[in-house]
Amino acid sequence: MTAASRIERAYREDAARILGAVARTTGDLLLAEDAVQEAFARAVAEAARGREPRNPAAWITTVARRVALDALRRERSARRVAPMLAAEAERAESAAAADAEERGDEGVFIGDERLDLILLVAHPDLAPETRVALALRHVCGVPTARIAEAFLVSEPTMAARLTRAKKRVHDSGLRFALDDAAAVAKRMPDALTTIYLLYTVGHATADDRLRADAIALARDAHRVAGDAESAGLLGLLLLTEARQATRLTPDDEFATLREADRMRWDVPMMVEGERLATVALEGMADGDGRYALQAGIAGLHAIAPTWEATDWPAIVRLYDGLVRVWPSTSARLGRLVALGHSPDAGPEVALAALAAEPDLFVGPLASRAHAARAELLRLAGDRAGSEVELRRAIGTTDDDRTRRSLLRLLAAGGA
Repeated sequence: MTAASRIERAYREDAARILGAVARTTGDLLLAEDAVQEAFARAVAEAARGREPRNPAAWITTVARRVALDALRRERSARRVAPMLAAEAERAESAAAADAEERGDEGVFIGDERLDLILLVAHPDLAPETRVALALRHVCGVPTARIAEAFLVSEPTMAARLTRAKKRVHDSGLRFALDDAAAVAKRMPDALTTIYLLYTVGHATADDRLRADAIALARDAHRVAGDAESAGLLGLLLLTEARQATRLTPDDEFATLREADRMRWDVPMMVEGERLATVALEGMADGDGRYALQAGIAGLHAIAPTWEATDWPAIVRLYDGLVRVWPSTSARLGRLVALGHSPDAGPEVALAALAAEPDLFVGPLASRAHAARAELLRLAGDRAGSEVELRRAIGTTDDDRTRRSLLRLLAAGGA
C-alpha cells in the first residue's frame, strides 16, 4: 500500500475519531474540523517528501491538536480559556506524542471519542433536528445527501443548514464539559437519535461499516447513560443486526422477514438483544420509551420460531404505544401491517385504517405505503389489487435494490 493510500485509509476510517479527539480538547467543532483538515494536508505533503508517518492516524491527531491549540493561543486575548485548554492538552499528551510530528513515529493514538463529540454538538442553541444532522455528518461521516433523504429535504438545503449550524456553535462561545452529568443526561436523547439514524442509514444501504459504528456507539451510550432507553436502543440494534445474514437474497435483493431462514440468525446477538429489550421495557417510565418499544417488537419477531407463529396481538400492543410516543410513518405502517396479521383484527380492518391515513402515500416513503397495502390486500385474498399496489410501489421508489426486490415479489404473485 502506498503512502497516499495509507493516508486516504486513515481519512476514511479514522477521521471521525480524530475529529472527536481534537474537538474534545478544544470544545469547538469548527476549529477542530479546520485543524484536522490542515493536519491531513500536512500528512500528504510529508508523504510526498518521502517522510511518511508510520502511523498516519496518530501523527495526524497530534498535528491537528497542535494546530488547534496554536489557533487558540493566537486568540487568547479574546478567548481567556485558551491557556487552560492548552495546559490540559499538554498534560494529557505523553512525551512520545509530543514529538510525534518531528519523528513521524506512531505516537499515541486516540480511542473512540465519537460519543463525546455527538454530545458536544448537541448544542442548546440549535434545533433538535439540526443537532442530529450535524452529528451524522461531522461525527459519523454520513454523506450530506443521505442525511437530506433522512430529513426529507434537498441536499443543498441540508448543506446550508449544516454550515449555519457549525458557525452558530462556533460563534456562541459556549463550551460543553463532558464531566457534567446533568448536561450529559440532557443531551443524551439527541445522541441516541443520532445513533439510531446512523444504523438506519447503514441498514437501508447494507453498509456493514455504518452499522458496526452505530452498535459501537450504542454500547458506549448505554455504558454512560445506563437507562431504559439506551438499553432499548442497543437491544434494538443487536436484534436487527442478528438477522443481517438473511437480510439480502443471493441476487442482492431485500428478503422479507417471512422468507428469512431463522436458523441463520446470530443466536448470541439475539440473546443479548432480548435481554436488553426486557430490561428496557421493564424500566420504561409511563410507557414512554421509543427505543424500548421498538426493541420489544424486534424481540417478539426474534423469539418466534416461524413467521406464522409470531405473536401479532402482542406486537400490535407495542406498536400502539410506539405510535403514541413516536407517530412516524414507519411506525404507523408497521402497526397497520401487524394489525392485518393479527387474528384480533385482520386485513380488512387494517386496510380500512390505512385508507384513513392518505398522508402515508405522500413523500419519499410512499413506496413503503403501497407495499404495505399490497401485503394487506394479499392477506385479504385480493391478488389483483395486491399486484396493482406492488406496481405503484415500484413506480414510486428510486432505489435500485428496493425496485428489484419488489419486482421479485410481483413475479412471485404478490407481496
